Amino acid sequence: MAQILAASPPCQMRVPKHSSVIASSKLWSSVVLKQKKQSNNKVRGFRVLALQSDNSTVNRVETLLNLDTKPYTDRIIAEYIWIGGSGIDLRSKSRTIEKPVEDPSELPKWNYDGSSTGQAPGEDSEVILYPQAIFRDPFRGGNNILVICDTWTPAGEPIPTNKRAKAAEIFSNKKVTNEVPWFGIEQEYTLLQQNVKWPLGWPVGAFPGPQGPYYCGVGADKIWGRDISDAHYKACLYAGINISGTNGEVMPGQWEFQVGPSVGIDAGDHVWCARYLLERITEQAGVVLTLDPKPIEGDWNGAGCHTNYSTKSMREEGGFEVIKKAILNLSLRHKEHISAYGEGNERRLTGKHETASIDQFSWGVANRGCSIRVGRDTEAKGKGYLEDRRPASNMDPYIVTSLLAETTLLWEPTLEAEALAAQKLSLNV
Repeated sequence: MAQILAASPPCQMRVPKHSSVIASSKLWSSVVLKQKKQSNNKVRGFRVLALQSDNSTVNRVETLLNLDTKPYTDRIIAEYIWIGGSGIDLRSKSRTIEKPVEDPSELPKWNYDGSSTGQAPGEDSEVILYPQAIFRDPFRGGNNILVICDTWTPAGEPIPTNKRAKAAEIFSNKKVTNEVPWFGIEQEYTLLQQNVKWPLGWPVGAFPGPQGPYYCGVGADKIWGRDISDAHYKACLYAGINISGTNGEVMPGQWEFQVGPSVGIDAGDHVWCARYLLERITEQAGVVLTLDPKPIEGDWNGAGCHTNYSTKSMREEGGFEVIKKAILNLSLRHKEHISAYGEGNERRLTGKHETASIDQFSWGVANRGCSIRVGRDTEAKGKGYLEDRRPASNMDPYIVTSLLAETTLLWEPTLEAEALAAQKLSLNV
């Protein structure tokens, strides 16, 4: 049985009476959708059409999946989402809420078995979920919601894998809030064929042509997975995620979406929810999502999560000098940042494939081979933002964003260290 992702209600799959759909482990095939002309063309949710020989069974399941419960009950479904013990795996479960809500404070706390997620011992396994952010549910539609949660002990202490709690503490500091930190996060990811765990579109056990034609490419011999990227884009917009764009990446089968600009803790909430939607969509499409920073060894680009960052002072007149001071601070805490920027990042940060060396800090204008890049436009205007190109695709956005704020707004180096770093980096600050 093949599963196809389609938008609903105006999009409808047209299937010949005796046809069948064959799922290929090698390629992602686009689905041609026929849009019905309707007076109300609002998209209420995303359908999963399970195509098999018994179309009557399919129709019955599809009808139930797309039931509109609003005329019959005020109750809604809330999908509680949290980060598991690996720090990158997403978990979720559903519960019924008596009426629609607008703020996380209206939702009850919940719990789960932490011993099954690697977050608690079996003899004391209860972990408490604190609702922190709400998004619309593009899968169920209606008033149903997705709830980003963080994780706490029954005694009210954040568990070790709860990185949001520390980030919220940093972003609530007055020095940080006064600077209104903006983040734009570029999430790269790779799509794999389900049965062989080889990139989508690649011949099984072999390689496609060299990199070059794939970045932002168009055509059946250059791009694989566009339907997934587009479905994810619309799902994020529906959910209320501040997604700002998407594109095919340098390595075939690899994509990127961008979230932001988002202020403070919102950046982490929005990226995690966007990752959850991508996991769900690839699940339905029968494709495997990986955030490995170097999924294919050799002469292939890795996957990063470049983080664009600015403060109020950086965005105002004279901001370039503030940016250079921030770069100086970042250089002095390079090791601390690298250790927190994702597992396996040493396989990606080699000094090749548009990366800097993991062992050396560098910065430059318009240079994608540096640790920190400053855009030509920022240099010309004398204000703007910096791009931290070090974070891996599997980084935790709560950690990266809060560490950037802490290093540039709260941490103060010694005058001696500052002077040495400024001389080394040719920063006249």
